[in-house]
Amino acid sequence: MNQTISLLTTRRTHRSFLDKPISPQDRALIQEATLRAPTAGNMMFYSVIEVTDQEKKEHLAKLCDDQPMIAKAPMVWLFLSDAQKWVNYFHESGSVAKGEAMGIKWRQPGAGDLLLAMSDALIAAQSAVVAAEALGIGSCYIGDIIENCEEIRDLFNLSHYTAVATLVIFGYPKNPKPLDVPALRCPVESIFMENSYQEPHLEELQKAFGQQEERLREQQRLPFENSGTISDYFYFRKHTSDFMEEMNRSGKKIIDLWLATEG
Repeated sequence: MNQTISLLTTRRTHRSFLDKPISPQDRALIQEATLRAPTAGNMMFYSVIEVTDQEKKEHLAKLCDDQPMIAKAPMVWLFLSDAQKWVNYFHESGSVAKGEAMGIKWRQPGAGDLLLAMSDALIAAQSAVVAAEALGIGSCYIGDIIENCEEIRDLFNLSHYTAVATLVIFGYPKNPKPLDVPALRCPVESIFMENSYQEPHLEELQKAFGQQEERLREQQRLPFENSGTISDYFYFRKHTSDFMEEMNRSGKKIIDLWLATEG
């Protein structure tokens, strides 16, 4: 099999790392690979904060639903949507003044800018994850970084037009071997559609998630004494959870802060 395809199809998430720092050479290679990620108009609407301060890492771990692996990870990268760099450049280089002289009014970044910047940051994060994997370095995305946005903004001194996109932790894995039982994914035909959106309903969804449900049942992990479905599993474990309520509150706040009028 092609080496790159093999890497992508066997990649796994790692949450436990050796107590060993990422070598400067590997770190530099991951940085360079990250910068080669596709980016809208080559404007690089993202920035990356490497969290090296141990107190900040420990505080971050608490803010992300008390996950101590964050504080223990050898390398922690916070990916940001960042339009602030261009806001500053446009103003400080004189582009805005030139535009005003031509009758072109200044436009503050809007929802489209936020979505572009989020895309840039997430694409860059995945490039970093793949590069790390190629070097034998494990990684884990931390979705809980979207919670507690006010405290996260204060912790990292985020500016108006910067917003958290994702958090990734890296390290040399304690168990680098592939999983004996790899995570299951939906069949290709349940994800890929042609020419238009084909809204799935019960029969199609049961087919799409049938294998995952069967494995959860084998593992005795389904609700209602294992008589429930995978729909029950995610509805009660995720969709109606307290942490998703906070994530949605915080997510809305991130958008509101970005769209708020300057000053």
